[in-house]
Amino acid sequence: MRVGYGKLQTAMIRKGYRFFDEGDFNLNLIGIRTTDNQSNSFNDHLAVAWRFDGVPHCLVFPATTDPGTFWRENPINIKGTAILVPGQYPGLWQLGLHQGKYRALVQRKPARVYRDNNRDSIIDTDAPIDDGLFGINCHRANGTRASQQVDKWSAGCQVLANPFDFGLLIALCDRAAEQWGTTFTYTLLEEADL
Repeated sequence: MRVGYGKLQTAMIRKGYRFFDEGDFNLNLIGIRTTDNQSNSFNDHLAVAWRFDGVPHCLVFPATTDPGTFWRENPINIKGTAILVPGQYPGLWQLGLHQGKYRALVQRKPARVYRDNNRDSIIDTDAPIDDGLFGINCHRANGTRASQQVDKWSAGCQVLANPFDFGLLIALCDRAAEQWGTTFTYTLLEEADL
């Protein structure tokens, strides 16, 4: 997917979302859920857009914004598997530990999720919506190599396929935290929004 700073900024403004365009390393963390609804693949994207010395920068990483097949077929929550509802979530994440194991972006404010409870591999966005703290984190899949399948890596989290990409994301967040604090807004767009 070809997407850059300007295209993301335009899409965000068109949706009425806040786009951070002032100062250095004021990160915009933006998920892009594609129309490819094949389950268990890293067929979505996580973009990071920011300015440094006035110059716009943008990186786009392979990711998933929806859970793997395992958790769709075996929901953790009796209401159904969590699938993040597209929207902007101010201050959603904070630098912390994912499941107490490694540094990641962890949920600290409520989020809206669809509760897909029919135990199949299709994303159901006509499912009931639940609001709350569900551990919708941003983390990586395998710690040593790029993953090809989501499998158990996501039960609703936003997950990067490649540990190198994830390391770069966390390094950018660390740099941003020096100036803007350790909390981050996350926006989930759909491919049609672009």
